[in-house]
Amino acid sequence: METWYLAYALMGTTMAGLAPILLPLIVSRSGSATQVGLVMAAFSIGGLTAPVWGALADRYRLHRVLLVGGLFLIAAGLGIFPFTLSLTAWLWLALMQSTGSAGAATVANLFVVEAHPKDEWDRRIGWLQTFFGFGQVIGLFIASSLSQTGLSAGMFLAAGLTLLGILPGWFATHAPAVPLHHRPPLPQPVRHAEWPASNSPLRLYHYVNLSAIRKIEKAERLPFARFLLSWMLSYTGSAAVFSLYPVLMQKAYGVSPSLSSLGFAVAAGLGLALYIPAGKLSDRFGSDKVLKAALGVRLLAVIGLVFLGLTRSGERGWLALAGFSLVVLSWSLLSVSGTALTAQLAPSGKEEGGAMGIFNAVTAFSGVMGAALGGFVADHWGYVAVPVMSAVGVGLGLVTVSAASWINEPRRH
Repeated sequence: METWYLAYALMGTTMAGLAPILLPLIVSRSGSATQVGLVMAAFSIGGLTAPVWGALADRYRLHRVLLVGGLFLIAAGLGIFPFTLSLTAWLWLALMQSTGSAGAATVANLFVVEAHPKDEWDRRIGWLQTFFGFGQVIGLFIASSLSQTGLSAGMFLAAGLTLLGILPGWFATHAPAVPLHHRPPLPQPVRHAEWPASNSPLRLYHYVNLSAIRKIEKAERLPFARFLLSWMLSYTGSAAVFSLYPVLMQKAYGVSPSLSSLGFAVAAGLGLALYIPAGKLSDRFGSDKVLKAALGVRLLAVIGLVFLGLTRSGERGWLALAGFSLVVLSWSLLSVSGTALTAQLAPSGKEEGGAMGIFNAVTAFSGVMGAALGGFVADHWGYVAVPVMSAVGVGLGLVTVSAASWINEPRRH
C-alpha cells in the first residue's frame, strides 16, 4: 500500500459511487429519459480515450500531470453540473468527467509496473483496486443519504473530494524514469465495479491500438471475435440497466433513490468478496463454464425484473432490489472469467496485452451504446422496457457463447 492509492480511493468514491447515482437523478428532474441516456453515454465514453493518455504518459513521462489534471477535470465537471439545465452543457460536462477519469486511471498501474519488481505487482495492484472498490462502496452509501433532497450538495461534495485527491496524487507520486518497452499482461484479475463509466484503473491499463489489431493473426481472429460479440451483446444490455439505475428503480418499481443506492452499496460490497472464489471456480471448472453460468444468473435476474415491472405488488420494490443485487453479484464471475477467456483466446498466447486492450475497448463502447439505447427505449416504451432490452442483450450473449465449441481451450498463461 502506498499513500497515492488514496487518490484513487477518492476517485472511486466520486466517479464509481456518487456521480453515477446523482447524474441521472439531476437530469431526470427536467430532462427526458433519452436525455438521461445520452448524458450517461457521454459519462461512459472516456474509456475510449485511454490510448491517447497512455501514449502521452509513455512518450513524455506525464504520469503525475495526467493524474492531477484528470482529477481536476473531474472536479470541474462535477462542480459545474448543478448550475446547468441544457442538454448540450450536460453532455460536455459529463464528457469532461469521463475523460478526466480515463486520464487519471490510465496511469495508475504504470506507477506500479514501471517502479517496482514484477513479483510485487500482484499484491500492489490488488491493494490499489481494493482502495478503488472500497471508495465506490463509500460513495454509494453517501449517495443514499443525498439522493432525495441533496443532489446539488452531493455533486459539490463529489467535486471537493476529487480535488482532495490531488494532494496525494501530486505529492506522493513521481513519474517513473524508465518506460515500459511493452505492456505485459497484469497478473491481478480485473476487480472493478460494473458501472459502464467506472474507468477502473485495471480496466484502462491495456488499450486497443492498430498494432495490436494487426498482430491478431487472421487465422485465429474468428474465435476471439465471436467471444467479443457475445460480450458486447450482453454488456450492452446490462449497461442500459446500470446507466439508468436510480431513475429506473424509482419509475418502474417505486424504490426511492436513497433505498436503491443503499441496496447497490450492499451488493457492491458483497461483490468485492466474490472475486477470489470466482477465480478458483474458473480454474476448477473452466472460464467458459463460469461465464455461461454467470450470464444465466444475470438473465434470470433481468427476466425477473421484467415481470416485476408488469405487476403492482406491494413487495415488488424489495424483490426488484434483490433481482438487481443478483445482477451486481454476477459481475464478479463475469469479470474474472471474461478476462481469463480474453487471455486464452489471444493467438498463440503472445498477444494477451493487445487482446485485453481490444476487450476493454469493446467494453467501453458497449457501455456507451447501452446507456444511449436504454434512454431511447425508456422514452418511447417506458422504463419497464429497459429490463426487456437488457434481457434480450444478455440472452443473445448467452446463446452466442453457448453455441461456441471453440471457446473450450486450455489456459495459455
